[in-house]
Amino acid sequence: MSFNRKLSPIALNFTLKDHTYDVLRAAILDMNIYEEGADLRLDERAMAEQLGISRTPVREALARLAQDGFVEILPRKGVFVKRKSMDEVLEMIVTWAALESMAARLATESATTAELKSLRKFAMSHSPHAARAEIEEYSDANILFHQRILELSGCKLLGLTADGLFQHMHAVRRRAMGEADRVKRSVVDHMEIIEALESRDANLAARLVREHTMKLHNHVRLTWVRIETINRKQNAAG
Repeated sequence: MSFNRKLSPIALNFTLKDHTYDVLRAAILDMNIYEEGADLRLDERAMAEQLGISRTPVREALARLAQDGFVEILPRKGVFVKRKSMDEVLEMIVTWAALESMAARLATESATTAELKSLRKFAMSHSPHAARAEIEEYSDANILFHQRILELSGCKLLGLTADGLFQHMHAVRRRAMGEADRVKRSVVDHMEIIEALESRDANLAARLVREHTMKLHNHVRLTWVRIETINRKQNAAG
């Protein structure tokens, strides 16, 4: 099981079924599932032992995770973390671009000056050392930046819809952030987005946010497809 963190035993005062689901989902979201050679198989017995519980709540949690699209249960083969197909990844990015673009437009109207200043302060606190930062650390900060724009929109449903999508986008962004010098480019884009928000330019803010996310779309479409094609040819030759 290639979780990024060791699972801790579950305290008895929690609702076991729900908490087991939450713990396993969080662990899956921490995995770099799109990394080449990632071990996606989950060991039900090992997870139960680490959590200090029986296999029944683990099995129930895995069934729920399968319904939510996080894992795939294959008869006689086991349970595997489910990666989205290339087409699904690209569609998620397009949908995210549309949602956040609208959020940016709304934020120019509903966010207070103090809230926009806090967004700038947050971005600046992570930007000066972005080039030297751990990719995972900056990736998490990048995710929070975009989630904050959705919050500033003042539209709760927009944020909830995006949160459901972003659970699956998390691993995509984590891999892409470490490729093609995207960290430096991200910092520049963020500053331009903040300036548009602070100037209350709805059209510009919406366009910059949309273009920023569509850069990720183009990167994945061109780079990941090429890498996957090379890997398939190498595997066929081997």
